[in-house]
Amino acid sequence: MRTARLAAAVATLAVALTACGTTEPTEPAAQESSVAAQPVSVTDARNKTIELPAPATKVVGLEWGVVENLVTLGVMPVGVADTKGYTTWVTAEKLTPEVKDVGTRGEASVEAIVGLDPDLVIVTTDETPATIAQLEKQVPVLVVRGADASNAIGQMRTNIELIGKAVGKSEQATSALASFDKKLAEGKEKIAAAGKAGRQFTMADGYKQGSTISIRMFSTGSLLGAVGTEMGLKNGWTAAGDPNYGLAQTDIEGLTKLGNVNFLYIASTTDGGDVFGGDLAGNAIWKGLPFVKAGTVYRLPDGVWMFGGPKSTEQFIDATVKALTS
Repeated sequence: MRTARLAAAVATLAVALTACGTTEPTEPAAQESSVAAQPVSVTDARNKTIELPAPATKVVGLEWGVVENLVTLGVMPVGVADTKGYTTWVTAEKLTPEVKDVGTRGEASVEAIVGLDPDLVIVTTDETPATIAQLEKQVPVLVVRGADASNAIGQMRTNIELIGKAVGKSEQATSALASFDKKLAEGKEKIAAAGKAGRQFTMADGYKQGSTISIRMFSTGSLLGAVGTEMGLKNGWTAAGDPNYGLAQTDIEGLTKLGNVNFLYIASTTDGGDVFGGDLAGNAIWKGLPFVKAGTVYRLPDGVWMFGGPKSTEQFIDATVKALTS
C-alpha cells in the first residue's frame, strides 16, 4: 500500500512539473517533495542494510533515547514504548497526545506496533532478538547501538546521524550536534571561569527494592561521565562500568571510597523517589561521607534523561554548571 501511494505521489508530481514547463525554476516545496520521494539506504548497528522507498515519516520508537532524537529531528513518532515513563524521565523533547503507547520497553506489543502501519520501527541493541525478528516479518526495523562505553559521546552522535538519514533529516541532525558542541564548549568555559576545572565529581542514581538501596555510579565510560570529563572535571569514581552504558553497581558502603567530590545525582519524585535525599538522610554512613559533610551533594532537576541524545545531554551540562558554580 505504501509503495502504491508513493507511485501515485511521484506521478502527480510529474504531471505538475509538465504543466509548469521545464524552463520554470523549481519551487522550494517541489524540491522538498522530490527529496522526500528518494529511496533511502541505511546500514544499522547489526551491519544490516535497510532499504526504504522514501524517508520514513510514520516511525515507532522502542527506546527513549531514540524517541528523543526523533522529536529533535522534527519527526513525532506514531508509537512509543511506555509513553508515561518517557514523559516522567525525558523532558528535553515532549510527545504530543496523539502518540500511541505500544507497551513497555523490552516488552512492546508487536501487534500494537504493526497496527500503526509504520514505515519504520527503530530499536536499540538492548531489544530482544525475538522481538526484532517478529517485527521484521512485517515492517522495516532499524537497530542502533544503545551505548558504547569506549566512545560514549561518539555513539550518541552516530545514533542521531543514523536516525536522521533514515527519516530524511540529516541537516537537522547536523544542526542538533552543532548546538550540543556549542553548549559543551560554553559549559567548559563556565566551569573554568568559576575556578572549578579539575575538580572531582561523580554522577549517580539510586533506587530502593524492599529495604535494600542500590546505587548506580556513572563511570568515565558513561555518557554523562564522558561529558563531565569534557567539561574539564575529573570523575571521582575510578572503577570501570559495564561495556555499554559505563554503569557500576554499588551500595552505601561503596560510597566510602569517594573523597570530597561534587556528588551529582538524578531522581524522580513521581517514580521511585529520592533515596539520597530521603531514605539515606538519616543513615550514619551517609552522614559521615566527606561530600555530605561538605554540602557538595546536588540533586539535578527531574527529567534529565541520563541515556538520551544531544538535547537531554545539553540539559545535563546546564544543570551541572549551575550546581557547581552557583
